[in-house]
Amino acid sequence: MGENLVVKTILHLDMDAFYASVEQLDRAELQGRPVIVGGHGMRGVVCACSYEARTFGVHSAMPIARALRLCPHATVLPVRMARYQEISGQVFEIFERYTDLIEPISVDEAFLDVTDSKRLFGCGWDIATKIRRDVRDELGLAISVGIAPNKFLAKLASEQAKPDGIFQVPEAMDDFLLPLPLKRLWGVGPVMLQELEALGLRTVGDLRTMDRSFLEGRLGKAGAMLFRLARGEDTRQVTPERELKSIGHEDTFDKDLWQSESMHVVLLDLAERVATRLRRHGVMGTTLTLKVKYADFSSVTRSRTVVDGIANAGDMFVLAKELLDKTEAGRKPVRLLGISLNNLQEAGSGQGLLFDGQRQRQLNDLDRAMDRLRERYGEKGICRATLVGHRQRGLSED
Repeated sequence: MGENLVVKTILHLDMDAFYASVEQLDRAELQGRPVIVGGHGMRGVVCACSYEARTFGVHSAMPIARALRLCPHATVLPVRMARYQEISGQVFEIFERYTDLIEPISVDEAFLDVTDSKRLFGCGWDIATKIRRDVRDELGLAISVGIAPNKFLAKLASEQAKPDGIFQVPEAMDDFLLPLPLKRLWGVGPVMLQELEALGLRTVGDLRTMDRSFLEGRLGKAGAMLFRLARGEDTRQVTPERELKSIGHEDTFDKDLWQSESMHVVLLDLAERVATRLRRHGVMGTTLTLKVKYADFSSVTRSRTVVDGIANAGDMFVLAKELLDKTEAGRKPVRLLGISLNNLQEAGSGQGLLFDGQRQRQLNDLDRAMDRLRERYGEKGICRATLVGHRQRGLSED
């Protein structure tokens, strides 16, 4: 019973404008300047942007073309996921100094349960301060931290702390929670927000006045969740092992693709990138999914399951080409291709599709050697000869 009365101390840590901040870190001339990280020129979308760009109204998921109309002097850079993951690993190593109860949410975001760490490192505020200091001193990056007794409130607190700050939910929780707009609550997207506003609700305080049975009758399970969140209730634990469900990449093109040869080059590049991430996580997958989006924005997916599992880029490339043949690609112009691998499991149990065991081991050794070279020289430091032009220039059929 006593254990249930323990008030936990949960931190939510979120790197500030992570991708853009890493680019500014690596290129000193970009410090203090608007930076946009995104893909494939004017047809791509913003993956991340610096705070200098945000002041012009730029935000993630915005088309690059619109972002540049808002901020024409911004520097646009491609996504360098290998570099961001490298820095992310160093950030998480800092987290591990203070607790082993770490739940990663993404490469730049995590929950930490530091309840049992306070005897060694001080209160939650002290631990947050130490982590921010370590990240700043050792990596040159900013991180914002929210402190609260549960994950829901800690997430809200870190949003309040941005940029580059700490915020702790006060003991008088309602002073912080009730004035917040409903869009700050988990699960409240545009459709849900519209429905709540139709009920005359604008703030968490307004939601608090609603009867639970009414919310459940109107919104089902979402209504029950909102009833709890409006009271700051969240019983979820910080879970150190977070299951990785899929790994994938997709590319949007500056110009629509018609030729199968051009699409094959893209598929090989995507397969290489997915395979690199699989090896980094030590996993393989059994279901490969190809995504094709046409110029009219309609899209299709095609999948194939391989019982022995897939981890090698060559295997993925062969399957992806076969799946591409089952679409209208080439007969209709293509603006996006993507490959993802699902049903992940520990690597090593399957033999692969194309080669015998000895040949497969040789290919795996080669892949690992290429990984080491990429770690040393960057993602573009080494690639198949077929991909040299694609990675240097961006794909074009001109």
